[in-house]
Amino acid sequence: MKVSPSLLAADFMHLDAEIDMINNSEADWLHLDIMDGVFVPNISFGFSVLEAIAPHCKKPMDVHLMIVEPEKYAERLAKLGAHIMNVHYEACIHLQRTIQHIHSLGMKAAVTLNPSTPVVMLQDIICDVDMVLLMTVNPGFGGQAFIEHSIDKVKALRRLIDATGSKALIEVDGGVNGKTAPRLAAAGVDVLVSGSYVFGASDPYKVIKELREL
Repeated sequence: MKVSPSLLAADFMHLDAEIDMINNSEADWLHLDIMDGVFVPNISFGFSVLEAIAPHCKKPMDVHLMIVEPEKYAERLAKLGAHIMNVHYEACIHLQRTIQHIHSLGMKAAVTLNPSTPVVMLQDIICDVDMVLLMTVNPGFGGQAFIEHSIDKVKALRRLIDATGSKALIEVDGGVNGKTAPRLAAAGVDVLVSGSYVFGASDPYKVIKELREL
């Protein structure tokens, strides 16, 4: 199992220490949630924070754009060294074009589905993406309760991937903790995004290690 701790839950007064923790942990990636207050009802952080983090982050950056017109920022993310550019299905009018553009810049392309968007909407592009992120809470705020239907949705996505021969990874974000993570792993998830459960732990190194061993 890959683990991508979400910086949204970090202590922003001590980001240097939080980045050091991630660098020294067994985390695979660092998940970065960019919100614009338009596509989602909140504003998180933007490129000034990414530019400060990028030179010091030793883990691949898993950038999740919860914004309108995310394709406008592809070149900027590529220059910062982002490993994965993750856009919402609901925010991209020309999704196939956006995926191609992300790939042309040397990044992995991922697509996110909101809780109300069915997996079948990805049928025509599932073989073109490197990863699908299923939101297991409604995007915009950290610390929300896990949506139970997400387990069935993960299973449906796994069936679609297997049926089409896609190589896409399945990532989930929202309410991932010690109780939900084993169930998600059993359903077929490849990557766990976890914010509060990791950064709020008394021993985040141990939590990350336990998630990776699922």
